[in-house]
Amino acid sequence: MRAASSCPGSTNGRGLRNNLARSDAGKKNSMTIARSLWKAFGGLGGSAGTRNRSSRVDWLSSTLRHIPGGSRILDAGCGEQQFKPFCSHLSYVGQDFAQYDGKGDGKGLQTGTWDQSRLDIVCDITAIPELDGSFDAVMCTEVLEHVPDPVAALEELCRLVKPNGQMILTAPFCSLSHYAPFHFSTGFNRYWYEWHLNRLGYDIVDLQQNGSFFEYLAQEIRRTPMVAARNSSKAAGYICGAAFALLSLPLILLLGALSRQNDGTADLLCFGYHVLAQRRSPECSGVTA
Repeated sequence: MRAASSCPGSTNGRGLRNNLARSDAGKKNSMTIARSLWKAFGGLGGSAGTRNRSSRVDWLSSTLRHIPGGSRILDAGCGEQQFKPFCSHLSYVGQDFAQYDGKGDGKGLQTGTWDQSRLDIVCDITAIPELDGSFDAVMCTEVLEHVPDPVAALEELCRLVKPNGQMILTAPFCSLSHYAPFHFSTGFNRYWYEWHLNRLGYDIVDLQQNGSFFEYLAQEIRRTPMVAARNSSKAAGYICGAAFALLSLPLILLLGALSRQNDGTADLLCFGYHVLAQRRSPECSGVTA
């Protein structure tokens, strides 16, 4: 008896492979449209909503540049080690749990590819095999939202910093689902850092808000055609792009003008926070973890 997969009209075998091929092709076409729309419209309407990453990178570059040469720094949850070039004057150690592959569970925003072949330490971020006070500085950028227990992660990182050493943190205040299934929090407010860092014996030296209410709205409006194209047919993707160009650009220009007023809306909503903290010396610390 022939296998069912060879029968005409079967949902298995060749028919299933053809269906999967068409499905994959459709997804690739949608992603191609999404990328094209992002490139075509992402730069229109001024710079409102486009500075999330660049502002963070500028802050990290400046902060890392001021760490004394030769200092030992841990990049916790470093992923592809994108900030290692900023640490060329430092003794750099990269750590990650190395379970994300770029595809995740296929939901939300994914990178597609992910290279973690150059890690120095592979382990859970809440159990890093280093002695107390092993590092002059610890950096953890855009990681805490991907950790099931961010407080435990912060406690572990704080343990690793020498007295008078530095803790460098960035994380979103509000974020879309990304790197799923490893996305457990949408973000953290300034009060989270102030409460826990003080409790763990750290003084905040610099705390900066990245973006504002108006900048965040502009960012998500710019993202609209990409999201629509990823979840729509080819025709719908183009229609969305045209509608975006006609209807949304004036709004983005208005949001840009409002964001330049610097009216304090970052306290309501922003991209995220950049935090530099210093560990108190034992004689100055009246609080223990």
